Amino acid sequence: MLVEKNAPLQACNTFGIVARAQTLVRVRDPLDLRAILADPELGPQPKFVLGGGSNIVLTGDVRPVVLKMEIPGIRLLEETPRAWIVEVGAGVSWHEAVVWTLAQGLPGLENMALIPGTVGASPVQNIGAYGVELQDRFESLDAFDLLTGQTFTLDAAQCGFGYRDSVFKHAAPADPQAEGASRGLGLAGRAVITRVRLRLPKPWKPVLGYLDLERRRVQAGIDQPSAQQIFEWVCDIRRSKLPDPALIGNAGSFFKNPSVTPEQCADIIAREPKIVHYPMPDGSIKLAAGWLIDACGWKGKSVGKAGVYDKQALVLVNRGQGLDSVTGGEVMTLAGAIQTSVYERFGIRLEPEPVVI
Repeated sequence: MLVEKNAPLQACNTFGIVARAQTLVRVRDPLDLRAILADPELGPQPKFVLGGGSNIVLTGDVRPVVLKMEIPGIRLLEETPRAWIVEVGAGVSWHEAVVWTLAQGLPGLENMALIPGTVGASPVQNIGAYGVELQDRFESLDAFDLLTGQTFTLDAAQCGFGYRDSVFKHAAPADPQAEGASRGLGLAGRAVITRVRLRLPKPWKPVLGYLDLERRRVQAGIDQPSAQQIFEWVCDIRRSKLPDPALIGNAGSFFKNPSVTPEQCADIIAREPKIVHYPMPDGSIKLAAGWLIDACGWKGKSVGKAGVYDKQALVLVNRGQGLDSVTGGEVMTLAGAIQTSVYERFGIRLEPEPVVI
């Protein structure tokens, strides 16, 4: 393992916020975690797990030991009559994994192309896009328990997946001796994901439910698009709507799409007939957070160096550069102002997606 002191974090978060870690450890093998826990200096300290930094807002320097996950490796682990099982190291870029699977003739992840971040972080957020979520393609994962020093494996049920949610976002059991890891309960701050296994179903079927994809299919005049074609459509759509973090700092979609009851939705439609909404399988109605924000007039607006992207109101961006970058405080001030506007107009409370540190 490689230990760095007073390590700069600006290049480690896609918002490009200037901050430092008192101690940063580059984890390139699961065994590094055992060595960290056994280290007399590092072991007792609080830990913060960092993947691609695409879903965080840093509001200051980070005092806990930063575990920068860089475990490599991707392979076809198993093939059955019903699925391909692909195993990926936690440090592999998610998009890189999507590209690799398609290149190997293993379709199923194409709808989630260009989602930023690492594979190890994907179960935490239960990432998803264009009608497919990680839980739809998940087999199991390996993780390390920072309290007990034990490794363990979780299946989908134990991960407790929900909309942009999992057990990894909820507090650990109060009792350090509780077998929370084995039961998959409250693993925030406790579990470090080291490897993820993805289940790509056979036979492959295209997922084309989203309007943007259906429009592309109709425009192309293709009845049965290939996985590679869907991948290219998704990449093109995302690039047209979302800024490249390498050019404009951002953390992707900043707010979750809120869900309401059909009755609440009908009440809002009576006042706002053009509101974008989607019925969900459980009977609830999902509202487009970007539409709500745009309707409140925030698109293109700024607070300090934090701005609302002019092409997609759901994305907050860094309008600073280099050391004169946006601060985490500016980002959260803007986010709070947007939440207030949306609540006052629609009675809807928007919930941020990124983790605030």
